[in-house]
Amino acid sequence: SGTVIGVVIYTGKETRSVMNTSNPKNKVGLLDLELNQLTKALFLALVALSVVMVTLQGFVGPWYRNLFRFLLLFSYIIPISLRVNLDMGKAAYGWMIMKDDNIPGTVVRTSTIPEELGRLVYLLTDKTGTLTQNEMIFKRLHLGTVSYGTDTMDEIQSHIINSYSQMHSQNSGNSTSSTPSRKPQSSAPKVRKSVSSRIHEAVKAIALCHNVTPVYESRAGVSAETEYAEVDQDFSDENRAYQASSPDEVTLVQWTESVGLTLVNRDLTSMQLKTPGGHILTYYILQIFPFTSESKRMGIIVRDESSGEITFYMKGADVAMSTIVQYNDWLEEECGNMAREGLRTLVVAKKSLTEEQYQDFESRYNQAKLSIHDRNLKVAAVVESLEREMELLCLTGVEDQLQADVRPTLEMLRNAGIKIWMLTGDKLETATCIAKSSHLVSRTQDIHIFRPVTTRGEAHLELNAFRRKHDCALVISGDSLEVCLKYYEHEFVELACQCPAVVCCRCSPTQKAHIVKLLQHHTGKRTCAIGDGGNDVSMIQAADCGIGIEGKEGKQASLAADFSITQFKHIGRLLMVHGRNSYKRSAALGQFVMHRGLIISTMQAIFSSVFYFASVPLYQGFLMVGYATIYTMFPVFSLVLDQDVKPEMALLYPELYKDLTKGRSLSFKTFLIWVLISIYQGGILMYGALLLFESEFVHVVAISFTALILTELLMVALTIRTWHWLMVVAEFLSLGCYVASLAFLNEYFGIGRVSFGAFLDVAFITTVTFLWKVSAITVVSCLPLYILKYLKRKFSPPSYSKLTS
Repeated sequence: SGTVIGVVIYTGKETRSVMNTSNPKNKVGLLDLELNQLTKALFLALVALSVVMVTLQGFVGPWYRNLFRFLLLFSYIIPISLRVNLDMGKAAYGWMIMKDDNIPGTVVRTSTIPEELGRLVYLLTDKTGTLTQNEMIFKRLHLGTVSYGTDTMDEIQSHIINSYSQMHSQNSGNSTSSTPSRKPQSSAPKVRKSVSSRIHEAVKAIALCHNVTPVYESRAGVSAETEYAEVDQDFSDENRAYQASSPDEVTLVQWTESVGLTLVNRDLTSMQLKTPGGHILTYYILQIFPFTSESKRMGIIVRDESSGEITFYMKGADVAMSTIVQYNDWLEEECGNMAREGLRTLVVAKKSLTEEQYQDFESRYNQAKLSIHDRNLKVAAVVESLEREMELLCLTGVEDQLQADVRPTLEMLRNAGIKIWMLTGDKLETATCIAKSSHLVSRTQDIHIFRPVTTRGEAHLELNAFRRKHDCALVISGDSLEVCLKYYEHEFVELACQCPAVVCCRCSPTQKAHIVKLLQHHTGKRTCAIGDGGNDVSMIQAADCGIGIEGKEGKQASLAADFSITQFKHIGRLLMVHGRNSYKRSAALGQFVMHRGLIISTMQAIFSSVFYFASVPLYQGFLMVGYATIYTMFPVFSLVLDQDVKPEMALLYPELYKDLTKGRSLSFKTFLIWVLISIYQGGILMYGALLLFESEFVHVVAISFTALILTELLMVALTIRTWHWLMVVAEFLSLGCYVASLAFLNEYFGIGRVSFGAFLDVAFITTVTFLWKVSAITVVSCLPLYILKYLKRKFSPPSYSKLTS
């Protein structure tokens, strides 16, 4: 508003935002760590197998050279293509998430951890802007005897219009008598006031006690003349916008505007209000006491220009104000009622001061501000001398609306076995009522509010009290948390982890990150942090999986996160559907790639054994390369399109998610099953080729390799749970590639041409005997597995098949 003369920019290490951030770590998914373990096991198997072969050979000749030859021959056990397949799979999952029309605007900013979304146990969430919209709406004005809600605001408006029109007629009729007529009312609170005058006082107090500045944006088309016309600036409502440090204050001032008392101008020394009749009232600002998180209140002393009256207005949290205002019997009860509705409450009070009282205060106040020692304490003490026996004017209730579908989303996450912790910088009362209204804490559940503790003994007593309660939510403030973690870290985390929900209020950004690290360290489970502002960045970076929301507070969180979403409700689909699919698919893909390497190594081992443990390769150059690429790549990779449950089912039954956190899709058990399958199939393929084709032994490569490719394609078909048209295309494409290559690569299908001098005979391939024998081998290698799978599905079906049947 106006011209810029200079800009002060804070930079460097000492700024608040830099001191609150931590260095990001490289995140590695749990699935990758598990696959690394299995790969190590495979490496040991490779070495062991090579040593066994050399031992059976009897360590003849240059045995260590043979050892290395065996290591190379069996090197297919190590799944080198695993990383490539997985990384391509992750890229595919990211693309699917971003293309999902049900969660528009979602951005995947990492290509390493989409599977983490399927393994989360703890969700740590911010409150303001994440669960709530950070948009305040004025809901309730309570005067003790009478309460006004959204539907009765017009009554307040008519009272205001009446009282100001009366005042104005008094003023214009007799300017001298106006002062006495209003004076007794304010100085003698014993007289029972009319509702109209009390509303008048309350609205005036709300309109004056704040830190809001009205700003006039000159509309397009208005030239630079506005600068000179600032005195008679048009105070039209379309031009005006309010600026303040907190959205609550703006809401209160916008509300007073809606009932007829408008803040039109403000500078350092005065502010001007416009009455419903269009008259401007000027008030001089004598002192202002800003809001601090310790005092939990703000005050202002103003002098009315027309009457010269000095009034001290104050508003603040009920905890701070209840001791300052005169005795009353309704404040505490009504605050509780409003908090249960999820409203943020403010108590407004005033005190009329005589000129002498104010002069006395000002001299003491200035003296306190000049003192060198304990200045803050002395200043606070002087201000407190004023804060006594203040007249309680009203109680306001402002609602920070929850984001769309927060309740069903939190309910879904809870049913999915995810424990939700809310970490917020807000005060305890607000955090508790938002936790209730968002159903983070269910209505029937007990809440244990952890008393503020400062010493070890207090922490011990409070922990013991908490230990005696079962299945109750925990609400704790940041300071108490620090004390507990300092002395009883292990006990506290253990107790907190048993809670269905935990709310930490008055948390600093570094504390949020510390809590995430504690959970990771103590539970070893996967954590996810979600937030929307710069103060959540360190928590998002510390968590195993960070989700940012693009909210009112800019894009800091969404840019620092691994996944960026536009609304909190999208997290349900992100975890239940995409997290599930990513984890299940990667597990299937990883194990299949390992199986693909193991089966060919088993065949090589049997082949070498038959030939007196000679280190001779079964398949030459291109066949080995083509096996993992052209012949089986497409069907195996098409597993990234597989899904075991339809998205609607996954969202309808979030309990299915619990199974994923146990990590049963990829474990040493499933890995061993795949190893046994590989050994069985490799043995059948090789021995089948040797038995059925004894007379045409020169063709062993063509036979066994054809059976191997067919087996792999059938195994992919066995593994798939839901077919997709691309999978069918991939199967037939691979088969086509193989049949075509038989014609071109005939010299590869002879066994070591030099020793046997055999070339592939196209006539042999086309004979019926070749076809039936290859089919027989393939059937023996695959049919038992199909039967076993059918029996398993019949007698111990997985939880999801019960839903889909």
